[in-house]
Amino acid sequence: MLSTEQMNAHTRNTLVGHLGIDFTVSEDGYVEATMPVDERTIQSYGYLHGGATIALAETVAGVGTFSIALPDKSCVGMQISASHISSARTGETVVAKGQIIHRGKSTHVWDVNVYAVDDNRLISTIRVTNAIVKNRNPSIFAE
Repeated sequence: MLSTEQMNAHTRNTLVGHLGIDFTVSEDGYVEATMPVDERTIQSYGYLHGGATIALAETVAGVGTFSIALPDKSCVGMQISASHISSARTGETVVAKGQIIHRGKSTHVWDVNVYAVDDNRLISTIRVTNAIVKNRNPSIFAE
């Protein structure tokens, strides 16, 4: 299982880091991460961009799968289905809560709900399917 420190360090110079995504919980089959609603993640009207929300959900599911896959395995996103229920505005923070619902040999399926931190308002509900693939860099998180 990867620690939140490992997750945050590994993603610092990626899209994840540029969006301000910060992992806060890492348990077997469950991952949480927060993301600010700011100039990096909004659309032109000041609301959270749906693409940023989806990137947050795919990141939570991907890191969750990677952290529980065997050392010689990794994952790639296969399919995402998102329903945006509400919106968040500049200055808010959202939290993605991902729970694995299928842990197969070749695929993992995650349900990720994104909420506004201040009032627990549901922003989006997203299902992510990951394909389990051979890890081409097995020492990536070696201690």
